[in-house]
Amino acid sequence: MFRDDRLHSERIALRAAVAPFEKSNPIRATVQIATSIGFYVATVALMYWSLSVSYLLTFLLAFPAAAFLVRTFIVQHDCGHGSFFASKRANAVLGAICGVLTLAPYAHWRRQHAGHHANWNNLDRRESGADIYSVCLTVAEYRALSPRQRFFYRLWRHPLMANVLFPPLVFLLLYRVPFDTPKSWSRERRSVWMTDLAIVILFGALAVLFGPIAVLLVHLPIVVTTTILGVWLFSVQHRFEGAQWRRKDQWKFSEAALEGSSFLALPPVLHWLTGNIGYHHIHHLSQHVPNYRLAECHSSDAILRPATPLTLARALHASRLTLWDEELGRLVCFGDA
Repeated sequence: MFRDDRLHSERIALRAAVAPFEKSNPIRATVQIATSIGFYVATVALMYWSLSVSYLLTFLLAFPAAAFLVRTFIVQHDCGHGSFFASKRANAVLGAICGVLTLAPYAHWRRQHAGHHANWNNLDRRESGADIYSVCLTVAEYRALSPRQRFFYRLWRHPLMANVLFPPLVFLLLYRVPFDTPKSWSRERRSVWMTDLAIVILFGALAVLFGPIAVLLVHLPIVVTTTILGVWLFSVQHRFEGAQWRRKDQWKFSEAALEGSSFLALPPVLHWLTGNIGYHHIHHLSQHVPNYRLAECHSSDAILRPATPLTLARALHASRLTLWDEELGRLVCFGDA
């Protein structure tokens, strides 16, 4: 009874703390479009020019281009939550444009992502997320698998497979078809095909202008770098040392946001390049806070700051935390099981 009253009071206080930052700002949103999509397009143009100078220069330019494409994906992400602009239509149009550049069909990705926000770190609702980054087995469930099942479960979650090989394949191949989309999601299925059509038109035009080999030399390293970086950022948002996962009867919204979502403590320039997605605990407290206001929201009140920030070194180790130990109440590596 007293715990429920305390949690209710805490949630009211947290709600009051984040509410002032939930309003979008059209000027800041426009600036972010220029520093994400605009900078990305400008860097890609520079890469095409650099092909006549040195491919080493072209290849090196792929890294800032990838960073700007990550920022573009964060714009798409905010549009999906309806937080980037106040206008629902403006969010939908901009999100669809971003989806062509990021290769992630906007409406399809938005609906799948909404399921994640309804059930993150809930051990009894893991069927809502089929990806290997936001769900995990418990130690007991893993031990109950056959040796063959254990082998494949570990294989797909090996850091090289999960964080290097899979990300480009997901964005280049799996997002091209609605392979796991219910037939009732007609709008989302249509968005996949419409995004594919736009991608064909865009890259077909670039191939006519510059040649297909030039298109591959420019865009393939961008896509590979962007997807690896972006998926890694996603993977440490809920699976890290100290993260809390709960059964349904113990799962509480505010606790799941502050204790089950990471605050990735990065240098300011990296927060900027990653669209402030490191303030993920704030994002789960309120998905209506646009990314360009997450940092100021985090700094506005001590109750919004988790006790232990996730350092970059700890985040790099977190990719090996793949099982939830219900007896110890923490994530563990396969070797610990």
